[in-house]
Amino acid sequence: MEDQEMQLKVRRVTDKFTESMYVLANEPSVALYRLQEHVRRSLPELVQHKTDMQSWEEQSQGAIYTVEYACSAVKSMNNSSLYFKNIDSLLRQAISTKEQINNSQGRSLNDVTPSPSPLVTAPLAPSTSS
Repeated sequence: MEDQEMQLKVRRVTDKFTESMYVLANEPSVALYRLQEHVRRSLPELVQHKTDMQSWEEQSQGAIYTVEYACSAVKSMNNSSLYFKNIDSLLRQAISTKEQINNSQGRSLNDVTPSPSPLVTAPLAPSTSS
């Protein structure tokens, strides 16, 4: 009886040992299969997120360029105030000179009959070509 008991115990031990070896031998492949399954399920979503992010990056770069260009335009406007002041001064000087010329011509024209302004044009006579 002890012999049969011993054989039964040996058989159980060898079965457990065989089962353990089988699990150990197949465990990496199961893990790799689960990993592959996970990647296959999640990869399309990750690719979509990546393309969305690239699109947003391009839009952001365009907006950044626009803002930088607008900032440089505003800075150049601030720098151009000197030129506008110069233009204002020259325009005031030109108006003053024009008034002086008009006043001096007005005094000399009092003696002579007034001539029509060069800016006013006489109406053209209708042409008689048929």
